[in-house]
Formats: sequence, structure tokens, C-alpha cells
Amino acid sequence: MPPRRRTDPAAGRTAVAAWARGEVDRRDVTTAVRFTLEELADTAPGNSVEVRVPPAGAVQAVAGPRHTRGTPPNVVETDPVTWLGLATGTVTWADAVADGRVHASGERSDISDLLPLTVGRRAVSGVAGDPESPVAPG
Repeated sequence: MPPRRRTDPAAGRTAVAAWARGEVDRRDVTTAVRFTLEELADTAPGNSVEVRVPPAGAVQAVAGPRHTRGTPPNVVETDPVTWLGLATGTVTWADAVADGRVHASGERSDISDLLPLTVGRRAVSGVAGDPESPVAPG
């Protein structure tokens, strides 16, 4: 069962589209990050990888062994701008890892096959630019 949404999908798509156009403030960035983290959890449900984007949010995703205490064995951590770049496809996983913008540890931490997210690709291509347009999640 996917996690409960905390971010309204329409607001999330609008924030991602605004980020893609370069028209955001801090609150929009936070909304876009939280929404795309929720999209990742919907796309790859599970608890084996924790994706952290401080200070905006964190989510557990990817099927596999569940951790229950302490630091999870598989962690991805990055900043909001890099995360949104990965989610939209304007930044590649390989480049972000190579230049230290993404810190990934654990054997399941390579989530490159899950990125970019569909909602991110749509935002960059302009499909989700209209907050009223019906864009299917994922």
C-alpha cells in the first residue's frame, strides 16, 4: 500500500512546473521536493532505501528488506536543487554522484533506474505547466 499523500497532487505538479521554469520561491521548492519524494515512493513502494533531501523531506522507497532501527542500510542524500534536477531529468544520476551532489550508500542505493520521474519529465517538457491540466501521477 502506498504511503499517505501529504502534498496535494495539483499543488505538487504546479510547484514542479514552476521550478522547471525557474519561477519559484523557497516554499515552492519545498512543495516540489516533497511531492516528488512522494511520487518516488508511489513509483517504487517499499522500505529498503531512504531518500533524504534536507531540509525539505525524506521518504522510504524501493522494495526489499525493511529496516526498523537506527540508520537504514541504504541511504540517498542530496540537496533540494539536485533532487529536483534528478526528478526532472535535468541532472543525471551519474553526474550528481560523480561530483558529490548525491551521497549514496548501501547496495540498493542506486536509484538511477527510477529517475527522472514521469511527473518531472512532464514538467520540463511543459505538459504540466497548467495546474488545471489533468496529468496522471507517475
